[in-house]
Amino acid sequence: MLECGMLEQDKRALRRRSAILCKQLVVDELLIQSLQADEILTESMAESIMAEQTSHKRSWRLLLLLPKRGPRAFSSFCSALRETEQQHLCELLAQSPEKDSRETPVERFVESSYRLPTQEGIAAKRARTHESMEFSLDADSPINTPVLPCTPDFYLSHCQQSYRMTSSPRGLALVISNVTFDPCAATDLDPRKGGEVDDEVLRKVFTELDYSVTVNRDLTAQGMRTCIENFCRRSDHRTTDSCVVCLLSHGVEGAIYGTDGQLLQLDWVFESFDNAHCPLLQNKPKMFFIQACRGEEMDCGVEQIDGPARTCSPSCEQRDAGREGQGDATSRQRGDLGRPRIKLPQRSDMICGFASLKGQRICTAAMRNTKRGSWFIQELNTALRLHSRDTHLADIMVQVNGRIKEREGYAPGTAHHRCKEMSEFTSSLCKDLYLFPKYQPQY
Repeated sequence: MLECGMLEQDKRALRRRSAILCKQLVVDELLIQSLQADEILTESMAESIMAEQTSHKRSWRLLLLLPKRGPRAFSSFCSALRETEQQHLCELLAQSPEKDSRETPVERFVESSYRLPTQEGIAAKRARTHESMEFSLDADSPINTPVLPCTPDFYLSHCQQSYRMTSSPRGLALVISNVTFDPCAATDLDPRKGGEVDDEVLRKVFTELDYSVTVNRDLTAQGMRTCIENFCRRSDHRTTDSCVVCLLSHGVEGAIYGTDGQLLQLDWVFESFDNAHCPLLQNKPKMFFIQACRGEEMDCGVEQIDGPARTCSPSCEQRDAGREGQGDATSRQRGDLGRPRIKLPQRSDMICGFASLKGQRICTAAMRNTKRGSWFIQELNTALRLHSRDTHLADIMVQVNGRIKEREGYAPGTAHHRCKEMSEFTSSLCKDLYLFPKYQPQY
């Protein structure tokens, strides 16, 4: 049985840092799971914390519970902070009171709620990997409705004309998400604020769809090649029925950027998974989702609006074009010289969803909200959760495109003009592709 009460010195450390912790602490599933594994939090406590609507309130509720959870609660909390890349907060708790002489008296824990922050400022020690995730939770969070299960009747009426999708896990999923770029090697590639929201959303939804998900963040072009080559060679593909590859970065037509500013051509990616190069996936569906621009133009209706100040727009929309700080003039001067052009090769059993269109004259920019993640990933997540139980993946992509088409966001650099976006997908599937979530046939 858990001993009551935390050590007094640990309580004082939490009280001293309560205000900072409530502003900077990211209370996510990984941190809560770590505390549950140490038997610091019960399941009902974890549910009550995660039920709070904002990151600020989740932090407050956790800090209110910890002093009552026994003498091990403090050390377990510090360990959870290290595991979730919040080492700076762990170090803050370990500081002696003498270092606080210049600080104002600390706030005490109170039962009333804290005032929510109105600024997006983050202390210098705040880990970048959690910056946008926190704001996503404080704003309109990505939908977390559980994936709806497929019914036995639907499976039995559709399994004959569909790809086999009964293995557990359904397949392997690889997510490569480039958020922060080398300021020396890629001077014109801005951080993709909100990108970390996307890779967490994808990890969760494909895990719920019974995929074994691997997430890799901030890889160079060569690092991405190596990661994909290793993924293709995994022997687990032999016993699973499909695979998923998600690539999130800045991009141009036919290629995406590594953190070193070098390009990885999508043609090479698709070739790596074809029947010749990845025999373990022959006749199995291979799903690709590309969250990146295919150019730097943006569909703004009547006129094109660009400018360096676009991140100040009211809805925090940004583009995933490679060079976000440059305008149209530079784009026209550079032209299309040196840009790789590619169409999805006619290889079997592949479907690829792109966040933006490839036009005949221009290639469009993908829109990303710095708080909630990209439009494409938001809508893909929602559609998969609500409709994968009874909808062909190609039809899901049509739904995603329709939802994105209906969106309006402020065009970068102006508060008066709005822009629209459209995604698209390319398919060489040979059968119907239903994911049949949470259904296992009884033999």
